[in-house]
Amino acid sequence: MDEVVMYGADWCGDCRRAKVWFRENGVAFTEINVEDDEDARERAIEIAGGRKNIPVIVLPNGDVLIEPTNADLAAALKG
Repeated sequence: MDEVVMYGADWCGDCRRAKVWFRENGVAFTEINVEDDEDARERAIEIAGGRKNIPVIVLPNGDVLIEPTNADLAAALKG
C-alpha cells in the first residue's frame, strides 16, 4: 500500500477536515465510506482496536491514526 486509506463518513466533520488537509498537502488517499457499508464499518472498528470513532486513517507504513488533528497528520506524514 503506497497511499493513505481513510475510513470515514460524509457527515463527519473530522473526516472532512482530514480530507482538506490531505488535498492541501498533496497526500494521496483512498476514502472508504463506512456510512452505508457494514463490512467497511466493521473493518474500521477492527483496525481501531474496537473504537467506533472516525476517521480511522491507515498510513502506508501500517500505522493507524484515530480522529487525528491536523498536527497529528502533519507529524505522521511529513516526517
